[in-house]
Amino acid sequence: MKTPASESFGAITKLIEAARQKAFHAVNTVLIDLYWHVGKIISHKVKSAEWGDAVVAQLAIHIAQTQPGLRGFTRRNLFRMRQFYETYQGDEKVSALLTQLSWTNNLIILSQSKRQEEREFYLRRAV
Repeated sequence: MKTPASESFGAITKLIEAARQKAFHAVNTVLIDLYWHVGKIISHKVKSAEWGDAVVAQLAIHIAQTQPGLRGFTRRNLFRMRQFYETYQGDEKVSALLTQLSWTNNLIILSQSKRQEEREFYLRRAV
């Protein structure tokens, strides 16, 4: 038997859950944007021959030392950010879709799809 109080409680828990989902989406969007920009910087530095692979490894060490407890900025992930940027730069059709997915899902699509059309198909299906 539902009481007026339990119905109000249910409405409040729905509001809490909706807010949590909005917060998760906002954080995810900011993280994907961060990874995009980090990848862009690395890509431009490497292409202009200012940086080589060893410098990216040094960047990973620098981040680990200056940002203790921060995860996800290993040498391997920094190269993934570069690949992410280089793969999707200039692709207006999918740029809005990228922030709708988690970093993990973006990496799965990126690593498993060989062609642009295939990546776009999976991005659209996943959203």
